[in-house]
Amino acid sequence: MFQKVLIANRGEIAVRIARTLREMGIGVVAVYSEPDKDALHVRFADEAYEIGPAAASESYLRIDKLMDVAKRAGCDALHPGYGFLSENPELPDACEKNGITFIGPPASAMRAMGLKTAAREKMAAAGVPVVPGGAADSIEEAKATAARIGYPVMLKATAGGGGKGMRLVHAESELAAALERARSEAGKAFGDATVYIEKAIVKPRHVEIQILADQHGAGVHLFERDCSIQRRHQKVVEETPCPAIDDETVAKMGALAVKGALAVGYHSAGTFEFLMGADRSFYFLEMNTRLQVEHPITELITGLDLVREMVRIAAGEPLGFEQADMQRRGAAIECRIYAEDPATGFLPSPGKIHTLRTPSGPGVRDDGGTYAGATISANYDPLISKLCVWAPNRQRAVERMRRALSEYVVGGIKTNLVFHDRLFRHPEFVAGRYDTGFIDAHKEVLLMGEAEPSDAEATAMALAVVAYHGAQSPLPTHGDNGSGLAPWVATHRARLGR
Repeated sequence: MFQKVLIANRGEIAVRIARTLREMGIGVVAVYSEPDKDALHVRFADEAYEIGPAAASESYLRIDKLMDVAKRAGCDALHPGYGFLSENPELPDACEKNGITFIGPPASAMRAMGLKTAAREKMAAAGVPVVPGGAADSIEEAKATAARIGYPVMLKATAGGGGKGMRLVHAESELAAALERARSEAGKAFGDATVYIEKAIVKPRHVEIQILADQHGAGVHLFERDCSIQRRHQKVVEETPCPAIDDETVAKMGALAVKGALAVGYHSAGTFEFLMGADRSFYFLEMNTRLQVEHPITELITGLDLVREMVRIAAGEPLGFEQADMQRRGAAIECRIYAEDPATGFLPSPGKIHTLRTPSGPGVRDDGGTYAGATISANYDPLISKLCVWAPNRQRAVERMRRALSEYVVGGIKTNLVFHDRLFRHPEFVAGRYDTGFIDAHKEVLLMGEAEPSDAEATAMALAVVAYHGAQSPLPTHGDNGSGLAPWVATHRARLGR
């Protein structure tokens, strides 16, 4: 097993990885940019090294600097987390060259699945269903492809994801302008302006399959996650099981995902993303050759630690279990808590966190990467934490998430907590009836402007949480707020207009 691992990342995922490494008795080495010198992930490490200024291109994206730190610190392995260089095959190549084990898939598998057009071809050849589509290297070719598969169509960046370079096109008259915008955005985001066209699946669900594969040819799937609640094509809520799927469809998806992974020599954790229609037909979208942001909910229903499994696989150990051994229990949901303002189109809201009180209690897990007094930087993703809950069934998981959200207090910056509270009270979401267009379809209810609490209000709510949890008396049925609810919940709902 490894003695010391460099975590080539920051924020909550670096903290998350460090926790498992510490449980395994492995030394933790962190890297940080100049503004991150006091970040939580630095405090969690045994050793930490500065690697450059705020710009990721001069720090977290510098492979040469990461290799220098790994060698100076005596690391025998490196974990990339997600984002940054996690899906760049040049990182595992550099690790191999420097005698450092990469805790992730081989560079060859990354390359095979990294370009979406090439990945589609490989998966089609492996028998995995793909969305009808084709090339769009010129406007003439784009028109021909769209005419062949039929409108509406989706333009997508070949080299990237996260909603960058994506445009929905309903008619040929919209195609030229949309193609120009998609190319421009793709070029800026990924350094590659190439886009392609897919048939737009009407009101789809975004369903993904978590897989694990070892270096000995064995692979399993760990069931599905529904990631359909998205803004700007980026996920904000994930849950498992998917409310609109049956065990037979999950088994088919899972078997195809494992088959597809093994077909490209994949090992480690990975995720196959599918679009699923209302009739439960499904199509391969892409593969994420890394640990997913939403991996905690899979851990909650299976009892597996995916980071630990990645480390074991990288060390050459066999999985030690088969598909028949995989069992899931209950339901789990994740909310991504961001420093952003839903009322302004989810624009980031960086700044200093003056007050922070995170939820706890039965079935609650909060994977955070910050603390009161820390600053959410404008240079990086504004994720504060991933709030997850587990319960025996979906109804209780929704109820538990409402309770957890009511306990969450952040002062000093805007967040999407109010948005999440509204979402988990929306009758259609509660009933499990949603698709990838849910936020846009209900934006008048979900995104109407709300004032965030002042610092004084946030502090008062945090104190109320502490006082309530420390109280021995039962929850009052009468009081100044007349609600029969704990004071911070009543205040929170008052801000929601209830």
